[in-house]
Parts: sequence; C-alpha cells; structure tokens
Amino acid sequence: MRSQFLPYSLPTIGEEEIREVVDSMRSGWLTTGPKVRRFEEEFAAYVGARYAVAVHSCTAALHLSLAALGIGPGDEVIVPTLTFCATANVVIHLGARPVLVDVNRHGLMDLDAANRALTPRTRAIVPVHYAGQACEMEEILQLAQRHGLKVIEDAAHAVGAEYQGRRIGSFANATAFSFYATKNMTTGEGGMITTDDAELASRIRRLALHGMSRDAWNRYSQTGSWYYEVLEPGFKYNMTDIQAAIGLHQLRKLDGFICRRRELAGFYRRRLADLPELELPEELPGRRHVYHLFPIRLSTTLNRSRFIDELKRRNIGASVHFIPLHRHPYYSNDPANQVTRFPKAERLYEGLVSLPLYPSMSDPDAEDVVEAVREVVIQNRSESASQLMPLTLEGACR
Repeated sequence: MRSQFLPYSLPTIGEEEIREVVDSMRSGWLTTGPKVRRFEEEFAAYVGARYAVAVHSCTAALHLSLAALGIGPGDEVIVPTLTFCATANVVIHLGARPVLVDVNRHGLMDLDAANRALTPRTRAIVPVHYAGQACEMEEILQLAQRHGLKVIEDAAHAVGAEYQGRRIGSFANATAFSFYATKNMTTGEGGMITTDDAELASRIRRLALHGMSRDAWNRYSQTGSWYYEVLEPGFKYNMTDIQAAIGLHQLRKLDGFICRRRELAGFYRRRLADLPELELPEELPGRRHVYHLFPIRLSTTLNRSRFIDELKRRNIGASVHFIPLHRHPYYSNDPANQVTRFPKAERLYEGLVSLPLYPSMSDPDAEDVVEAVREVVIQNRSESASQLMPLTLEGACR
C-alpha cells in the first residue's frame, strides 16, 4: 500500500510559470493587459482559429458565446445530460431552456436523441467533448446546417483534442475551453472562446468587459485614452495578466502534457484489459483523445461507493464524471427530464469511476493505481464466489 495519498488530480506547474507571474506582478499589469493579448494570439494559432477571447472561466465562455449569438427568452438549446451543470446553467441564466438529451456509450451526445429533441424553438446545440474525446463534429455541423442552428462546443475537457486531423476550436460558431486547475492546461481559473467570426469575436470581447467599447482595457496605458462608451450591458468576465502569465507557458507545454496523458492511458488499458468487471474507455477512429479523464465503468458485480472507498483506503483518489443533469433536483423537476428518457446515460452512470491521470504522475504512481484497482476487483470477485458457494450436507445439518 502507498504511504502517501495520490490525489485524483494535480496541476503541473513549473518555474517558467512562476517567473512569468512574478514578472506580471512587477510590471504593474495585474488585470487584463498585454499578456492576455499574447495568450489569445498564441492560443488561436494553436487551435487553428482566427480569433480567441480569454475569460475567467469556461462557464463565462459558454455564457458569453450564447449571449453574443443572441440566445434568449423563449429559445431552446440542446445539451447532453452527461456534463457538468455549467453547460445547462448558462442557458437558464439567459432565460432560455436547456433541452437535455441522451449520450452514447462513449459519453458523447447521442445525435439521434438530439435530432428527436428539435422543435421550432431550438436555436442552438452544445456538444460536449466528454473526457477529452471529440464528438462527431461532421454530423453535428450537418444537423445544425439543416435546421439553422448555432453550434457552441463545450471543450472544457478537450484542449488539444483533434477530429479528422483538425484541432477542436476550429469547427463551430464558437468553442469554449476551460483552464481550471484540474484541466489539461491551467491558469488556476480561466477560459477561452475561439471563433472564425470577426463580428462575433468583437461582440464577445465587448460583453466580457461591461459592454465597453473596444480596447477599454488599454485606457490606463501610455497609448490609451480615458474615453470609452458602454455599447450594451455586459458582464465582468475578463481574464487577468496573472492568469495569462501561467497560461502562456502551459500552452507551450500542452502537447507534452497530452503525450504523457496518452502514455498513462495506454498503460492503464494494457494492465486492466484482462478484468471483465471493468469496461475501459475507447479511442474512436479519426480522433486524437487527450485523456482529460480516464473513466472506467464497473460491472454490476462491483459496488461503486465501496470501490472508491477501497481505493481511498489504499491511498488512491478517484472521482465520478458526472452525475447526469436529469438526476439533479433542479433539472429533475422538469417533467421532460424523467430518467426513462436517458437509458444510455443511466447505464453509463451506474458504474462510472474516473481514475487518477495527470502528467506529474510517475510510473510507480500509475503502477500503484493499477495494483489497487486489481486488488479491489479480485477481492470482490473472491467474496462474491464465497457467497455463492453451496453448503455441504454436513454444514447444512449444523
């Protein structure tokens, strides 16, 4: 057994990030400034988009994207049920209605379910690239085109992921990324929106800072002007230079981070493949999976709560991604969100467990995870067999 607890997730921060943050603090630019602009430019180039707007969270990125595209009261937005609550919450904040749909066995939006959920009020669709694997973007974009819908990708798990040789962030009307501390790259808190639409990028940038006129962030610099105009009521969603200082170096390390994640995922797959009690994640053709998560599915012979507790007892952290939205009290109150409408998400959720996977994990750490998982599964197997063992005649008489 490990002597120290292995957390489910840890960020990988180096001296480069620390020095850049210190430089920002000494420069006097603590809030939105030149490093945010550099980060936006480098991120847009990385994903292959024309524009990128840095904000303080992926939640802000989703909210701004929908708002800038005109989603509002009376509108409906298609959202998969297997996602974090922010994906649907932002739709409600705009006065619109999130229409929850089922997912496939990979945790990605079920496109047949999405198609059945369309109504004359449907205005947008929000595919979620679950666990770091891209959705079927070609079919999603075709569906959107046929019905005149906007597409806003929730890529909180998918920075660096690819679909048919292109990076996520270069397909939809807008794509929202997360740089939360658990993600494949981090700025502590933070997010980014990418788009190829110049007008949309301009409106998103304006809404992110109170609806103020262009380059309002620059008004305190030597070249800036004190004069600005509020063009529409906006929000306070801007990223700081301190966050961008971290992001600049995280972005440059991202492909290395992804390479290590893929190595660890391959190790898990090889070492756990012989356990029939576990269903392991698959990598779909034409995708570059970045393994933000390594979600396994336990068979019904394993109790999930006990499984996680047993891992914890062996100093291994684990988590569950996610409790489907239709199971949360707020969303389950909607008669349309009855459990029976989401059979695939229900089957997937029943035994869903995410194992630790992050770049700073060592090979011995990964081996400890595998050994703990194997030990818990085999122990459960032995206990189940003993409970099914028939009594001998002598034992029965006693």
